[in-house]
Amino acid sequence: MEEVAKSFEDLAAMGGGEAVVEVVVREPEIDSLGRAYSTGKRKSAIARVWVKRGTGKITINGKDQGAYFARPVLRMVINQPMQVTDRATEFDVIATVKGGGLSGQAGAVRHGIATALTRFEPGLRPVLKPFGYLTRDSRVVERKKYGRAKARRSFQFSKR
Repeated sequence: MEEVAKSFEDLAAMGGGEAVVEVVVREPEIDSLGRAYSTGKRKSAIARVWVKRGTGKITINGKDQGAYFARPVLRMVINQPMQVTDRATEFDVIATVKGGGLSGQAGAVRHGIATALTRFEPGLRPVLKPFGYLTRDSRVVERKKYGRAKARRSFQFSKR
């Protein structure tokens, strides 16, 4: 029966040769104005997000986040990546968002902020990844099919 290597050292000891591990070091992607750019998407909403050093001000479509997203839950969704990385007072966020409703727009802005933070500081990626903030939520509304009342609901059946 063959042994199974539990680590790179075990593999080398079993005669598997030397273990070579490549570590990818990412460079920050910052423009000439000191900003990192990213695009966030959720449902049919698309957000363009710029992150730069600042005081923690978040501006969405030219308005303060409190004016644009009146519901506290949506403001909480937007601030999640900043709170997880403890950068709430270090970065200013400028976002323009189009399409969808307010909930989808908040999710798009959150996705954009998280990816822009990783482009500004690549070391934040391992912090944001486990929470799922870097993954685009691909759930969208299912389209209506012909011969159906809605996407899946059939018309009421009448025997006579």
